[in-house]
Amino acid sequence: MIRHSEKEFIFGMHPVMEAIRGGRQIDRVLVRQGLRGGQYHELMQVVNEFAVPWQVVPQEKLDSITRKNHQGVIAWLSAIEFQNIENILPGIFEEGGEPLLLMLDGVSDVRNFGAIVRSALCFGAHAVIIPEKSSARISADAVKASAGALSTFQVCRVKSLTKCLTYLKESGVKAVAATEKADRTVNAAILTGPLVMILGSEEKGISRELLGLSDAQVSIPITGAIGSLNVSVSAGIILYEVVRQRGVRQQNLR
Repeated sequence: MIRHSEKEFIFGMHPVMEAIRGGRQIDRVLVRQGLRGGQYHELMQVVNEFAVPWQVVPQEKLDSITRKNHQGVIAWLSAIEFQNIENILPGIFEEGGEPLLLMLDGVSDVRNFGAIVRSALCFGAHAVIIPEKSSARISADAVKASAGALSTFQVCRVKSLTKCLTYLKESGVKAVAATEKADRTVNAAILTGPLVMILGSEEKGISRELLGLSDAQVSIPITGAIGSLNVSVSAGIILYEVVRQRGVRQQNLR
């Protein structure tokens, strides 16, 4: 059984509710399958009021985290403070910048997530956008995998990636999806201007809804025997190409 530090989570009905009401950054709340009663309904009111992600799990999952009396409820604490993309984007435009954002659809591996954030910080991206569900838990391991980048980088957690992408497009941000099925390679695409790059999990890729909303789709040219790359490696390659193209454009404007 994996041992978790009690600094990573809070357990018990009242402690979890008080932590949420007190403004603690909660990654997600785990609720035992079949849990009912007055306190359960109060808990649901609190998590919904404060828009805290939650999921139903079996008793065994909770017991694997702690053997103490968790009362069927455990809250994972977030190692970072989540930001609001609707607060970030206007500020970038007001400062005369060109937004460079990453949207991660279903990237749940902690090490991949940390490595992506590290690359995003190195290449000057402004923020990473993740969904409330089906995303990596922002733990101490994620911070370590990011080489500390998560301590300073902006991560935005949204209820719906589809609605968020619609907002970005309406704000003048071009949406480009990275998928191995695309005919156009990343170096042949125009990646200048306000941009959000969409990357999916290695298992399922990008959802059809997000692909349908994208303005363009690109792939990374691969000549070896293996036809795909780790998502964090893909993110680094694509971010490098974005920065390269922006640099070339700036030189041409001089």
